[in-house]
Amino acid sequence: MKKKLLAAFLSSVMILGAAAGCSQGSQSASAAGGESGSSAGAASSQAAGEKNHKVILITMDSIDQHWVSVDKGCKKAVAELNNVDYKWLAPDKKDDAQQIERVNTAIADNADAILIAANGPDAITSALEDAKSKGIKIIYVDSAAKTEGEATFATNNEAAGKQAGEQMLEALQKAGKTSGKIGVVNVNSATASTVAREKGFRSAFDGKGYELLATQYSEGDAAKSQDIADNYITQGAVGLFGANEGCTVGVGNAIKGSGKSDLVGVGFDKSDSIYSLIKDGSLLCTMAQNPEVMGYEGMKAAVSILSGQTIENKDVDTGVSVLTKDKIS
Repeated sequence: MKKKLLAAFLSSVMILGAAAGCSQGSQSASAAGGESGSSAGAASSQAAGEKNHKVILITMDSIDQHWVSVDKGCKKAVAELNNVDYKWLAPDKKDDAQQIERVNTAIADNADAILIAANGPDAITSALEDAKSKGIKIIYVDSAAKTEGEATFATNNEAAGKQAGEQMLEALQKAGKTSGKIGVVNVNSATASTVAREKGFRSAFDGKGYELLATQYSEGDAAKSQDIADNYITQGAVGLFGANEGCTVGVGNAIKGSGKSDLVGVGFDKSDSIYSLIKDGSLLCTMAQNPEVMGYEGMKAAVSILSGQTIENKDVDTGVSVLTKDKIS
């Protein structure tokens, strides 16, 4: 009888021990699974937190040093932020259809934000509104379109254009030329930034006794600009204004080719070619914008907006400087 009781007792102990073992194994597995889930959740959360913002810059073209400088500013900001997948897309020339194509590419590429300098503010508007409808943030650098963006970083072009006109007016009056014809070489009649520059430039001559000739357009092509400027010189112009980098180079080359050192040439933007033309006296000065600032501040703003922050100053004048021979020598 005692043997039977002892056997029953030992059997019960073994069963309880096995049950306890199973329970501990289950708890251990559950704990392990919980830690794994928590770790995976943390990793997932971390990955989500580390997801880079995809930002694409679309400029008017890829030729002018102005746009190269905007790209440089963007890259500087990207290096500091360290959470951006960045790409620069640009037409090989100023062309509305090509720029629209770049916007469509950015949409297809699932961009989070587009930094853009609108070539034709009306032409590009529909494409940008399509981008906005898909949640893509629009930030303007240099020239805006006819649809609201999150922010704009650009020169006060009308004020800068007037300043350019005042520089020319002062030089002409110092030379004793109180009247005469003035030629204007512009990009086109649609680009908001250069239209504003021309408006400001012309306003500087209001009531001053000069004849401002009808504007001629070159799409910013330096060779076409030179041809236009040559024609103005043939008409007896005493001053020539170039509204952007290509226009300015064309104006400077025309004055240089004419051999007329008394012609006054004033332009916009900065490049090695423009510096050279100022140094040799072919151009009086250029209105130097700050494209690197446009790109840098535009990129910083884009990431702030994508991170849920509010931008207080949505219309930023990035400034302009008058570069003359003594300032670049």
